[in-house]
Amino acid sequence: MVAITEICRIIESGFSPLNCNCTITAQGHLQIKVYEADSGRVDLLLNGVSLEHLVTIRDISNFIGELRTEMSAGRRAFAG
Repeated sequence: MVAITEICRIIESGFSPLNCNCTITAQGHLQIKVYEADSGRVDLLLNGVSLEHLVTIRDISNFIGELRTEMSAGRRAFAG
């Protein structure tokens, strides 16, 4: 199992060139915020992310990939 702080570090590094903050809530879940630093635009805000399925590096990598896909799909939906 990967330490929670390492999970956050990996998640935060997975959204470049956007910024990402990953914090641990009092309940032991993650809050993930992906945003553009210059404009302050928030592209993704997730609260209460369970660590249950983030056990291996591969799990974390797959999770980041799913989030990036969802973010990309959301941008296309608003493209007109």
